[in-house]
Amino acid sequence: MAELETKSKPKTAHVFPGQGSQSVGMGYKLYQNSPKAKEVFQEADEALQFSISRLCFEGPEEELRRTINAQPAIMTVSIACLRAASENNHTISPAFVAGHSLGEYTALVAAHVLGFTDAVRLVRERGRLMQKAGEIKPGGMAAVIGMDKATIREICRESGAEIANLNCSVQIVISGSKEALACATGLAEARGARRVIPLQVSGAFHSTLMRPTIEGMSEAISKVNFRTPEVPIVVNSTAQPVTTAEGVKEELIRQLCNCVQWQPSVEYMLEEGVSTFIEIGPGQVLSGLIKRISNKVQVLNMSDPESIKALNL
Repeated sequence: MAELETKSKPKTAHVFPGQGSQSVGMGYKLYQNSPKAKEVFQEADEALQFSISRLCFEGPEEELRRTINAQPAIMTVSIACLRAASENNHTISPAFVAGHSLGEYTALVAAHVLGFTDAVRLVRERGRLMQKAGEIKPGGMAAVIGMDKATIREICRESGAEIANLNCSVQIVISGSKEALACATGLAEARGARRVIPLQVSGAFHSTLMRPTIEGMSEAISKVNFRTPEVPIVVNSTAQPVTTAEGVKEELIRQLCNCVQWQPSVEYMLEEGVSTFIEIGPGQVLSGLIKRISNKVQVLNMSDPESIKALNL
């Protein structure tokens, strides 16, 4: 009987946002109201040797949006949210953690695979290498709204674009050279896509155009101590849990040039009994996607002191 109760016990997952969720002013209220959050911002400033906190709080927006800055900034705010929540006794242990692209690194901090200082430096280097790859092989990304995966896959085959994010059934992101994206956009519109929205990013992320990042990231990862995850991490490239340090390292290289399997990741966690998802970090992008994937789950958000206090866990 006890075993049955354990299996049926509701489970929670913590999920962490990726690039695109940044906004000027993010994290400032946390910095003002939470000593633990303030420590996170100070640690990030020291680790990166410049004031990422000021960039979060004051901008300018164009500088914050740059890949090299947006990625460590979002991670810093997300971890500040997580630490601030612990001050409010929100210490529920998740059954799984997961992050969207960059957010996967934040999940590693949450699962105690990486220390925050190591993680924020790795993410800064990841952002630098991705930005540089976008300069070497210019490209971009676009969200295709209201078109099925099979049709988009065929469009990618014809245009040379690639599927970069399976976000939910009505939102799939494609990636590729400017020429490939222009061709794919025209084909998608001609074949009935509701909308095709260009994304404000500096390169063709999660595509083969990111191959120039692999050597540099492999070197950076080799210099950092990775611990065994304390919580299973449902990873982007396979939508399956990873529970070893070596598995994590392999994933961080694999995800650079491969599709973010977000919808399959959420579906895996649902199948494993997760009934509550808590998005931790700026914005509510993942919350919106999860609600589209399943209307039967509870989706909560922690992005500022008010939302943290409002949680009823």
